[in-house]
Amino acid sequence: MKKISAIPLLLILLCFFTSAIQSQKNTEWPKDMPWWKANNLRLIQTNLPAYEAELNVDSLITDLQSFSANVLLINAGGIMAFYPTKLDFQYTNPYMQKNMLQDVITKCHAIDIKVIVRFDFSRAHESIFKEHPDWFYISPKGERIINDDMYVISINAPYLQEKSIKIVEEVIDTYPIDGLFINMPGYATKNNYEGTYHGIDQNEYDKKRFSDYSGGLTLPTEENTDDSVFQKYLEFKDFTGIDWRKRMHAMVKSKSDQIAICTYRDKYVDIIRHESHPEGLPYWPYSASDNVNNVVNSYPNHITSNASIQQISFQSRYNAVEPEEVAIRLYENIANGSGLDISTMGDFRDYEDERNYEIIREVYAHHKKYEPYYGNYLSVSEIAVISPGYWPGGEPMQEYRGIQLMLNEAHISYDIIEDTQIEHLKEKIKNYKVIILPEITKLSNEALKVITEAVAQGTNLIATNKSLTQNEDALLNLFGAKALNSNNDGSGNYLTPADKSLFKSFTKQSMLFWKFNLGLYDFSAADKTYLSILSKGRPGPPEKIGGHDFTGNNAMAVKNHPNSKTAILPINLGKIYYLHGYEQHKNILLDIIDYLHPNVSNLLETNAHPRVETILQQYILNTPENRNKKVADGMLLHLVNITGYSGNTYFEPLPVSNIDFKLKCDFKPTRIFSMASEKPISYDYTDGYLSFSVKELNQYDGIVIEK
Repeated sequence: MKKISAIPLLLILLCFFTSAIQSQKNTEWPKDMPWWKANNLRLIQTNLPAYEAELNVDSLITDLQSFSANVLLINAGGIMAFYPTKLDFQYTNPYMQKNMLQDVITKCHAIDIKVIVRFDFSRAHESIFKEHPDWFYISPKGERIINDDMYVISINAPYLQEKSIKIVEEVIDTYPIDGLFINMPGYATKNNYEGTYHGIDQNEYDKKRFSDYSGGLTLPTEENTDDSVFQKYLEFKDFTGIDWRKRMHAMVKSKSDQIAICTYRDKYVDIIRHESHPEGLPYWPYSASDNVNNVVNSYPNHITSNASIQQISFQSRYNAVEPEEVAIRLYENIANGSGLDISTMGDFRDYEDERNYEIIREVYAHHKKYEPYYGNYLSVSEIAVISPGYWPGGEPMQEYRGIQLMLNEAHISYDIIEDTQIEHLKEKIKNYKVIILPEITKLSNEALKVITEAVAQGTNLIATNKSLTQNEDALLNLFGAKALNSNNDGSGNYLTPADKSLFKSFTKQSMLFWKFNLGLYDFSAADKTYLSILSKGRPGPPEKIGGHDFTGNNAMAVKNHPNSKTAILPINLGKIYYLHGYEQHKNILLDIIDYLHPNVSNLLETNAHPRVETILQQYILNTPENRNKKVADGMLLHLVNITGYSGNTYFEPLPVSNIDFKLKCDFKPTRIFSMASEKPISYDYTDGYLSFSVKELNQYDGIVIEK
């Protein structure tokens, strides 16, 4: 932050920030309110290797304070106990210090730092395996999954079903913990740390429980989504996971309702954790925005904590990702509604890669300073993007990310809703002006009912690639479409944006190249077709090319409903942009959105660079006296500078100057200021629109617009 030397300006700024800061200092959150509900986490995880149980507790406390942390996440038990356990089914860390965990908790509590302890029940030591081999995973070929001397357990065997709950109970009865984090819950099919696939667990406990659940079916040995038995197995996995968390939840809450349960699921969990980490190329600079936006809008009764994972990979744990990437992740966290969360290998002393320390200190201190403005948002978005799951992968992930990338670069606000949660968010869904389905191949009957009712009430719908191909009736009723061949290689074909009244961006193009999937559909029940498909033509030298004739098929159709329109594009529109980035493909979507909902761009207009991420929120000051308040105190425009991202490298972002904004705003502000410069911003307010400029953006700024 830059220092301001002018005394009069300092006095003005002091007045600016006094009310929020004083309310934070002079009031306390109610004692009976679960502590995590304040949603102001500045969490640091010390993911301790066994030998680092010998850490210096005093130096750890000093480091936590220097980083402005208010929550510590530290190892306790499961794979190995970091405390003197009395349970014979839990292996004790050979480097365990008798008083380490107690000292950490006592000294953290003395300076108001909460302590969440970590458990991992995915594996157990070979000594336990030798005593109880029937508790452990076994593949269809009779193989075990082993990492050194740790064996992967079986979900339905007694170790997880009974002993894990006793391990957690022992810790709660011994230490005054504030929460527990459960790592890697779920069914194993591969060795995640080595990437080797082994198959569906064939443990006898799994076989019996699946048979009981399914009415006598035999546990499948192959993951085949077309197999009805495997479909039943997927239901079984969900049921058993929820049942275990329910019983763990009951035990924990019987001890204290002030102990938070944190893991990667939602049911019987208080804090939903997510992770931003490297995963293939191109890197995804919007990982934290993606994760947090998804959880915040899909699970509104939870808070989320999105961890910036420092390690590059499981094989390279002691090499951290670039500081510029960490900065983007952390600022995206707080811009979208999470607190801050960093996961490190071990404590901070003699760390093998300390390049990120400065940026972590900077962002954590920023959040501490402006804490009342973060963590209590109301969405302004008129568009929703449906995500293909909590942690998407493969082609659905590419399609989904490509759609997000188009919207982000166009500075269009949107919420993310997980496909499985649509049926629980009926009132929220019907308020969107546009909903986008990026390769959402199947929705539940309940979700389809919610979507259909929203369309009837005025919500416009866009679907890409193979969306709803497993809901044929809905595909026909909503879009007037029937799939003839949903898997058709479109490499070499062209699309023609001939209707310039819709495709306004294509005044100088009549043919758009295509690649990847180009579905062939019967659109006879739709009202109008667009994007005629031209044939692949003649391959060969320049002298022989040509022959791109109309095939009689189209790549887009629109169906009119009484109060809305729906548009379907059975093509990999998102994937082609995610991987290749040609703006012509982005402009297809942007023109369609403008056609369906012409006023969407009125919410936020800017000349900002496409790599300046703009996240607009309404905020309620996140202070104790406002805990039940429903009316916004103003708007907060987050600006995250991603200009340093190049696809496979993160550099320092380029300063961006003189960014103009025009926002739709239903109140005349009393003041606007920049968090980065700590200076007021002049503005114009006319006819419900607010105009102002940001002189310079470096890594991040929060523009506070107060009522």
